[in-house]
Amino acid sequence: MTIIAILPAYNEEVSIGSMVLHTKQHVDHVLVIDDGSTDRTSEMAKLAGAEVIRHPKNRGKGKALKTGFEHVEKNGCKVVITMDCDGQHNPDDIRKLVSPILKGEADMVNGSRYLNGNDENTPFYRRIGQNILDKATNLNAGLKITDTQSGFRAFARHTFPAFRFKSNGLAIESEMLMDAANAGLRIKEVGISVRYDVDSSSENPIKHGFGVLANVIHDMELNRPLIYFTVPGLILSIIGLTMGLSFLRIFYYGGGLYFGPTLLMILFVLIGTFMMFTGIILDAMSKLINENKKKVIILSTPDPEVEMNAKHDSFNNPWNTS
Repeated sequence: MTIIAILPAYNEEVSIGSMVLHTKQHVDHVLVIDDGSTDRTSEMAKLAGAEVIRHPKNRGKGKALKTGFEHVEKNGCKVVITMDCDGQHNPDDIRKLVSPILKGEADMVNGSRYLNGNDENTPFYRRIGQNILDKATNLNAGLKITDTQSGFRAFARHTFPAFRFKSNGLAIESEMLMDAANAGLRIKEVGISVRYDVDSSSENPIKHGFGVLANVIHDMELNRPLIYFTVPGLILSIIGLTMGLSFLRIFYYGGGLYFGPTLLMILFVLIGTFMMFTGIILDAMSKLINENKKKVIILSTPDPEVEMNAKHDSFNNPWNTS
């Protein structure tokens, strides 16, 4: 099978059937991960012709995608599509997402609502939160993605080892971009259409936004330790040194030194220095880990010339029945 679509689903009995049928028009196989639904999501997906894997209880979108990727990796494919099954995404856009991968132009393709400017249909409060999450994710990953929270994406098979699937919930979108950037994957964006007239999410958007932002900031600890540790440490050290110079000036002109402010100045300098060195050490470790990830991806990337020679040999060998 060349293209497999993974649809994580939670209580989507209303839309899952039509999404599976529509998606099947553009892919070779549809895999639905029923993440502990309490309705007839699994039943409707099976009736529509999808393969279904069911979690006994709700574990979050990240775990659902992990289950899907692990299953697909065992069974083989060339491209994996991930998309939401609440009706927001249009399966007709699948051909645009898989094209760069099949042409060898990208390893991962991100479907963007904002590639050609702001989507006029996006609610105002959503776009404000989206901008904050885009900037935080791009800062962490070192990318320039216009829609970091898109769940409509395409992945080449050889990219699978790059992803950790550490996040359980909707923060998985940002995490996958960070992992892809750290592994040196070629990421491309294509424009997609989105509907907002469907019941898209059961989670409060404000709670969701703060959850994703907290996850991105936490991930900076290893992804961007210079920003997470060194920059705040440098600021603390500068504050401490400035206080120290001020105290020396006061002491020089005959003033006294107070125990509390002096102790605070020393703490600022010591903690700031410790944080700076911690960030530098973690940055070196992070670069080493990411280099190893890149080597794994390179080793697992198919060589087009080898594939072409294999096809040529298979064609010229009449005894080859594979």
